[in-house]
Amino acid sequence: MTRRELFTTIPALLLHRNTNRRPLICMFSKHLQQYDYDRVGKLCKELGFDGVDLTVRPGGHVLPENVERDLPTAVAAIRNHGLSVPMITTGLTSPDDPALVPTFSTAARLKIPLYKPGYWRYRTGVLATLQTVKQQLRKMVDIASHYGLVAGFHNHSGDYVGMAVWDIHEIIRDMDPRWIGYYFDPCHAVAEGGRFGWKAALDLASERLKIVAVKDFYWARTQKGWQMQMCPLGEGMVDWDYFFDRLARIGFTGPISLHLEYEPNDELAAIAKDVDFLHRQVQRAYKL
Repeated sequence: MTRRELFTTIPALLLHRNTNRRPLICMFSKHLQQYDYDRVGKLCKELGFDGVDLTVRPGGHVLPENVERDLPTAVAAIRNHGLSVPMITTGLTSPDDPALVPTFSTAARLKIPLYKPGYWRYRTGVLATLQTVKQQLRKMVDIASHYGLVAGFHNHSGDYVGMAVWDIHEIIRDMDPRWIGYYFDPCHAVAEGGRFGWKAALDLASERLKIVAVKDFYWARTQKGWQMQMCPLGEGMVDWDYFFDRLARIGFTGPISLHLEYEPNDELAAIAKDVDFLHRQVQRAYKL
């Protein structure tokens, strides 16, 4: 990307935000991996989505090594059905990844404003791990900011860095909030935060919330002990009324990415049911 392209791209990206009064309901393309780009766009339009959260990572819809060729093709096919691509989900965790600059520059040219980095794991003790992640992420965010791209740090339960949302706070607190914030997942927050901890986590994330992921679960006793059992939205432990009321109160209008982590008999029917649930929650909370 030339200097001229850079300085014309950033203002365009900053303007290319959702100007609606409500969030953009998007489908995480991971769950439509068997379909080509055009079919993804057609299905998501028919199912009632506003956009697509497109995977740009190993095994994803767009492979990192082919991003300059395939991402424009994928985005054009999806937009051809009247949908937006407000974000991409990547596996990027190092500023030295050879796919990093091609991914950022291509996304910028396509006016995709948001991206999710990959995951780090707790390896060498919590504090040492947080310091390492902070150093790597800061460099990534600095590079992405030159292309006008904003990062959302996802809280994922288990041994993933950020499963405790206050660890994300510790990592990003000194970084420019224009270029990085939270990709908040209430399902994983409830799994790690219990009855009230997840609400404290949501309060913390609200000040710089960029993206939301939605899925639901309940605890089930199995032969391996208590496990997270994923389920349709509204049938698990997430208090969706509380969550969407909070989104409306802070005026969140970013992407909401639907994740279908359970295994229904009819996948498309399950997606349709979940997206209808989301539309009803948004209409209720945002008083549309």
